[in-house]
Amino acid sequence: MLITIFTIWQREIIRYGRDKTRIVATFVQPLMFLAIFGTGLRQTLATGDFGLDFLQFMYPGIIAMSVMGVAFFSTISTVWDREFGFLKEILVAPVRRSAIVLGKVFGAASLAAFQALILLGLSPLIGVKIQLLALPGLLFFMILIGLAIAALGLLIASLMKTTESFGLIMQILIFPMFFMSGAFFPLNSAPIWMRTLSGFNPLSYGVDALRQILLANQATPAILDKFTLHSPIMNAAFLLAFSSLAVSAAILAFNKKA
Repeated sequence: MLITIFTIWQREIIRYGRDKTRIVATFVQPLMFLAIFGTGLRQTLATGDFGLDFLQFMYPGIIAMSVMGVAFFSTISTVWDREFGFLKEILVAPVRRSAIVLGKVFGAASLAAFQALILLGLSPLIGVKIQLLALPGLLFFMILIGLAIAALGLLIASLMKTTESFGLIMQILIFPMFFMSGAFFPLNSAPIWMRTLSGFNPLSYGVDALRQILLANQATPAILDKFTLHSPIMNAAFLLAFSSLAVSAAILAFNKKA
């Protein structure tokens, strides 16, 4: 089973490395958000009660967005494999379908975490100082976010018959998830209905954790408490639970539809 998982994981990595357009697009999109939204809203919110530079506040959300984008787009390969017949070739092989699902999820999460690590190189331009001791925690949560989103994406891909259908559903999900993740504004001050919905949004837990780690040295505890939703342990527990449920659901859907 481990060999199957590794083989599928390796295939996802190789496929991603060959698609230069996809690499550039997934890297440019978060930069555009930083440049347009970050710069545009920076002066608008400068007089607000943030107590923190808006670009610094937004930076963890942009990293989480990059993870989400790469993880979601990576799972679309499942629909392609079904359309072009490659998936049928895998399914006739004497391997567990759960291993195929795990290989794709781990592959998407690995790619997403790698892309996010590259974005950390922009931290000096944002004014965020990252300590070496914080890197393991950042990588840990990047992988957790990637696993959660990849599992959700694979669940959707397992139910879709065409790439067009997957793309439509993905667009419907991506923007609400991103804008209700706390990337642009503190969820503590959001309406009750929005806070309730964000409680089911895995990205909000990821943004919360990344913000606490990234801005630990940039803001005082009093300021950071204004933005903090949950403890890092609770954020990690939710992401792990969400990933497990989504992977289990994806395996069931994969067995029925694939």
